[in-house]
Amino acid sequence: MLIWLRNLLLLAAVLECNTQDSVNQPTRVQTASEHEMVKLHCTYSTSDQYPYLYWYQHKTNGFPVYMLRKLSTGSSSSEKEFEERFQADLNKSSNSVSLSIQDVRVSDSAVYYCALQPTVTETHKHPDKN
Repeated sequence: MLIWLRNLLLLAAVLECNTQDSVNQPTRVQTASEHEMVKLHCTYSTSDQYPYLYWYQHKTNGFPVYMLRKLSTGSSSSEKEFEERFQADLNKSSNSVSLSIQDVRVSDSAVYYCALQPTVTETHKHPDKN
């Protein structure tokens, strides 16, 4: 196989949730050879004690695809096609969630997005009119 085909390109992007909640993916471009393990990093900031963290994969000429969700309680869920080689690890003390890709393949080349869903909801009360 040609050398350039054995290497793949993984991209990361930044998404903003709102002014108080945010995610940051410090590595913009990451390369790896086939069959290696790759770890993509994401940090988050939120006032929510129990946030949901998500990873999405966006391939060229396609739509972003939901991959998996990691909850601060430790539970997680994945789409079937991502169960075997993709895993998220949440570190609450450093407010980070990393995505590990085992046995990386050329077909894994994509932009990977980390996203945050705060679970706190606010109720706004209006003063009673007399």
